[in-house]
Amino acid sequence: MNVLLFDIDGTLIDAGGAGQAAMESALAREFHATRPVQGIPTAGRTDRAIGRDLFRYYAIPTTESNWSRYREAYFSLLPHSLQERGGQILPGVTHLMNRLRHQENVFLGLLTGNFEEGARLKLQHYRLDSHFKMGGFGDHDLERDDVARAVFSRLRTDLPDIDPADIWVIGDTPSDVKCGRAIGAKTLAVATGVFDMDQLALSQADVLLSDLTQADDWLCQFL
Repeated sequence: MNVLLFDIDGTLIDAGGAGQAAMESALAREFHATRPVQGIPTAGRTDRAIGRDLFRYYAIPTTESNWSRYREAYFSLLPHSLQERGGQILPGVTHLMNRLRHQENVFLGLLTGNFEEGARLKLQHYRLDSHFKMGGFGDHDLERDDVARAVFSRLRTDLPDIDPADIWVIGDTPSDVKCGRAIGAKTLAVATGVFDMDQLALSQADVLLSDLTQADDWLCQFL
C-alpha cells in the first residue's frame, strides 16, 4: 500500500489569501484587532502557530475562551472569504486526484497545517474533499513535524503494516519536506506556492516538480 499525504494551500489549491483574510477578520470582529499584520509568516506553518503569533501581535490573552471565540469566528467567516477571493485548484491537481482515487494500492490522506475544520471548508469549496480518507491537521501542534508524527501514528492504526518508505508527503514548502523526513517518508516538493524551484531544491526533496501537471513519471510507480 502506498500512502500519499497532501498539503493543501499552495499544493492543491491557491485560495487567494482567503484563510489569512478570514483570520484577520475574525480577530477584528471578536477582539477589535485591526492594526495591519506585519512580520508573521504563514507558509508551511500550522494554524495553531499562526494563531499564537497573531494573539501575541495584538496582545490578546491566550485563554481557552478567547481561542474558542477566534476559531469559531474564523470558521464562520472562511466560506465567505473563499467565495470572495475566488482562488483556484492548482494545475494538474484534478487530473492527479482522478487518476489516484480509484487505485486499490493507493491511500490518499492530508498532512496540512490547517485546522481540521478549515481544511474541510477549503476542500469542500473546491470540491476536493471526497478524495481523502484521513489526515493530520494543525489544531493542536505548533510544529509541522509533530503533525506528521501524529498522522503517522493514526496511519499505523488503520494500516498496521505500513512502512515509512511507502509514504509520500507532497507539499510546496521546505517545511513539508522536513516534516516528511521526520517520519521517514519520501517527499515530493512542488513549486506552486511561495517558494520557487531554486528555493525548494535546497530542501533536497526526493522529487521536485514545477507543478503537478509534471507528475506522470512519479505516478508510474503507483499506477
